[in-house]
Amino acid sequence: MPNRSLGTVHIDMMDTMDTMDLPVAPPVDPMLAKAAVKVPADAGRWSYEPKWDGFRAIVFRDGDEVLLQSRNGKPLGRYFPELLEALRAEVGPRCVLDGEVVVPRQIDGRTRLDWESLSQRIHPADSRVRLLAEQTPAQFIGFDALATGSASLLDEPFRVRRQALADSIHAGPSCHVTRATDDPEQATVWLTSFEGAGLDGVVAKRTDGPYLPGKREMVKVKHRRDADCVVMGYRIHKSGNGIGSLLLGLYRPDGELAMVGGAASFTDADRLALLAELEPLRIGDVREGEPSRWNSAADKQWVPIRPERVAEVAYDQMEGDRFRHTVKLLRWRPDRDPASCTFDQLDVPLTYDLADVLET
Repeated sequence: MPNRSLGTVHIDMMDTMDTMDLPVAPPVDPMLAKAAVKVPADAGRWSYEPKWDGFRAIVFRDGDEVLLQSRNGKPLGRYFPELLEALRAEVGPRCVLDGEVVVPRQIDGRTRLDWESLSQRIHPADSRVRLLAEQTPAQFIGFDALATGSASLLDEPFRVRRQALADSIHAGPSCHVTRATDDPEQATVWLTSFEGAGLDGVVAKRTDGPYLPGKREMVKVKHRRDADCVVMGYRIHKSGNGIGSLLLGLYRPDGELAMVGGAASFTDADRLALLAELEPLRIGDVREGEPSRWNSAADKQWVPIRPERVAEVAYDQMEGDRFRHTVKLLRWRPDRDPASCTFDQLDVPLTYDLADVLET
């Protein structure tokens, strides 16, 4: 989260913490997941659920006092005032719940998660926060329970915590219990079918496992795909030595080369080798890029090059006409004509309505 606007909010969070009397007190490190290439297949040992693509959040409610804590222990409630009200109305009076903050939107006649709208909610101006709360209201998707009433559930098996979660979230328009199954085949179907609603994959939890804060005890299986992209420029690494990221493009039907994202995370040696390889293709002056919402100090200048090199990259999913996350460079494709790098090579997920993913 941006540091520029969290100082005062953090003080408010500390004040609220002092007035709460819950069996699990904030802040709490959320339990994490380790990546896997396929859904674990041990039926009966795992519970499977969709992987939500939003802001991880832990909810602390003690009567009228509600805290919304981010994954890294920072307060989120200041950015989602409408969600604080919804939590007071739709979850149990004393509970600690783990889940995800999401923003659903109607897109092409169906409801799906909208990451861009969600990310815009992190804004320093109160007036902007209030406006976005009305225009793009957030929802909470619960997927674990850490405490209810006066009892800590951290040492309880997930099957017990899951029931406590279902008992803690009432039927309401803004707070939901994530869907779950004990069938690995069904989870594998979800991995592809739910992507059309904007979800990020599948998470598996051991049914007999406790909640271990900060530990990677869950398993996540995310979407992974390959694409051939034109390298249209690069950014110099923040150290000043070599290339920090490659800027990638795909051709539209009208022939326009559209920037779709970037590839990064190179070793020191690779950064220098990339610069030696691409510097001769440089054209024109350094250009200004869009500023980062998350790091206003980040240097977004980039160097354009002749669109002659094709790179094969691994990506997880698209957000509109851009890669949702930074992609991984797999290899150069000297056999590919840059003009063949078009949007139609991308795998388009099935259209799926978000309402069908939520627990009924």
